[in-house]
Formats: sequence, C-alpha cells, structure tokens
Amino acid sequence: MIVRKTEEKDMDAVCAIYEDASAYFRKNGIPQWQNGYPNRESLAADMAKESSYVLEDNGTVIATACLLAERDPNYSYIENGQWLDDEDYVVIHRIAIASAYKGNGSAGLLVEEAEKIAYEKGYHSLRADTHDLNLSMQRFLTKHGFVPCGRVYVKDHAPRIGFQKKL
Repeated sequence: MIVRKTEEKDMDAVCAIYEDASAYFRKNGIPQWQNGYPNRESLAADMAKESSYVLEDNGTVIATACLLAERDPNYSYIENGQWLDDEDYVVIHRIAIASAYKGNGSAGLLVEEAEKIAYEKGYHSLRADTHDLNLSMQRFLTKHGFVPCGRVYVKDHAPRIGFQKKL
C-alpha cells in the first residue's frame, strides 16, 4: 500500500469513499457528513492546497484524508479543556476508509503520512476532530496516540471533540 497525493483521476473514487462513509454514519445514527459534505468541491479545494492524499492498494484507492500543514481557524477557540500547546501542527481532516478495508490498519498509514509532513515542516504535533457519536474515530485517534483536548466547533457551528497528538 502506498500513500500519495490525490490526482484528478482519483476524484470519483474519493467521492465514492465519502458517500460510503456518509452511509455508514447515517446507518449508525451519527449526524456527521449528512448534508452533502464532503463533496467534489471540498476535495478540489483540498487538492488545490496540495493537502489531499489517498491510500492505494494494488492500484485501487481505498482511503483518503486531508493532511493540512496550517492552523485551522476552527481550533482557535476550545472549551472544556485546552490544547496541549499552541505550536504549529498538521491537521487531519476528512479521513475516510472504504468499508471493505476498515479494520485492517490502513488508516494508520495516513496518520504516519501526517507525521512525516509535520516532521518535514518542523512541527511537533497533529490535530484532528470528530463528532461525539463517532466512537470508531475516537477509538482510532486514541489508538494512534491522540488525546481528547476539549470542544471545538466546525464551520456550521457543529460541536466536535478536538484531539491532539504530540510527536
């Protein structure tokens, strides 16, 4: 398996993974990604910033994430806790795995890529956020060394749990 930047040819596969994740959330009563986001436009914006990555297995795109080496304005305010530090970080957004590949450890490769980007930039932490009901993502983040830091709010003012990992 290899992690690489998303290319134009990957857009349909990535959007299918988004739709798969949205269906999983809907089935499990998680009101995340139920309003048409993420979508082709958000993917194109990630690609324009060169922050969209895919995980490929034998030529098949099986996972995706936005790995962005810039401060997220939604993380400037945190309540019921605090970030581990105020240093620069790489943020992991829109991480999603095709259903057939969940649970095989492949998502960890995207975290490893985020760590590589952080090290290249001289950063010493990663941040991410997830919905309160997205227990599988919370377990994933904790398994990979992230700690919950408090409540953040995303663009639509929806509350999320903010996580950080020190490298």
